[in-house]
Amino acid sequence: MPSNFDQPWPARDDLRIRSVQAIVTAPQGIPLVIVKIDTTEPGLYGLGCATFTQRWKAVQTFIDEHVSRLLVGRYPGDIGDLTRLIGFSGYWRGGPVTNNAISGVDQALWDIAGKRAGMPVYELLGGKVRAAADTYLHASGKTIGDTLDHAKTLIDQGLRHIRLQVSTPGGGGYGAPQVPTLYPDAPYRNGWSARDYLRTTPELFAEARQVLPDNIELLHDVHSRLTPKEAVLLARSLEPYRLFFLEDVLAPEYWDRLPEVRAASPVPLAVGELTTSMTDAVRLIRDHGVDFIRSHVSDIGGLTAARKLADLAELCGVRTAWHGPGDTSPIGAAANVALDVTSVAFGIQEGHVYNDATYEVFPGTLRIENGWLRPNETPGWGIDLDLEAAARYPAELSGHDEWAAGVRRPDGALEAP
Repeated sequence: MPSNFDQPWPARDDLRIRSVQAIVTAPQGIPLVIVKIDTTEPGLYGLGCATFTQRWKAVQTFIDEHVSRLLVGRYPGDIGDLTRLIGFSGYWRGGPVTNNAISGVDQALWDIAGKRAGMPVYELLGGKVRAAADTYLHASGKTIGDTLDHAKTLIDQGLRHIRLQVSTPGGGGYGAPQVPTLYPDAPYRNGWSARDYLRTTPELFAEARQVLPDNIELLHDVHSRLTPKEAVLLARSLEPYRLFFLEDVLAPEYWDRLPEVRAASPVPLAVGELTTSMTDAVRLIRDHGVDFIRSHVSDIGGLTAARKLADLAELCGVRTAWHGPGDTSPIGAAANVALDVTSVAFGIQEGHVYNDATYEVFPGTLRIENGWLRPNETPGWGIDLDLEAAARYPAELSGHDEWAAGVRRPDGALEAP
């Protein structure tokens, strides 16, 4: 009797998926999850990013124990059917583990498609509408002076867009080194205070506009810490400093309030890093809650889902700013750039400077040059995976759990990490 997992319709040739494997490596100390799909054609395989740094063991197990048995024997060109099958197979569907797995499979299948066609993936998407993607990096420091010195270094490297973060007291500070608390008499002496954050952040940008070149675009990440009213207060206090965007002003639990916050904000809002499905991100765009959609392509369903979002963004006057720091693998970064150069809705791309070990593990990893990212011109993503090198950098459990447990207000209440 045939299996329910057999090819459901005739394929145009005999190529089939031979194996599906999750490979976890941490060449920069950050666990990265890569899906490797081998085919029955010797040497033809695809790579995709399924990175969920904080729960990588769950994603790895899901891919190896559940996804693999669904896909082996199937034709790799049926990308849409295969990724939908993964999503429907568990009945209770959705969530970051499932969608990371789908994302990795989707990207790996696009890599195979590009290699079979002899084209880079961006050409399969319709070709370029721009030569390269303008990119931003992060500048941070314990003091405002330290942050701005870091920003000057990035400017000297050719960056035109820079995210600024400065340390705030307590263990809950985000994006900058931790500094001693200001609340030694509070119930939780290492707490983080939204009121003090609202007071000090405008000071950072006031000084930045005094000392940095006027043509440098400035960005800032709130990291989901504020109430809707506090978000409006922050946005209005930052209006004189012409931010390119203000990121993640509200936690996902309050995203239904984003349209009113956006309407009251003179600063463009960028949200979506915490979307765990394409439908989550669609609501942000459709309901007029964002100016930039910031989804993690390896967490919402992969290239296919992100391409649909980019088209929706174009129709709604929203721009893309795909998530792309160190918890995005070089494969995920390549998917970002393929979208960036083929989408009219492109706004800006978050970048990351990978260390030498990452280039050893992932030959072909893209490099930022004078603030620009360009896709590889070789078939597929143009990025390989050295399995021997990857094994030299084993992943450990993320330190995020321990950090998140200490992100509290001075009264001891947990805060969004």
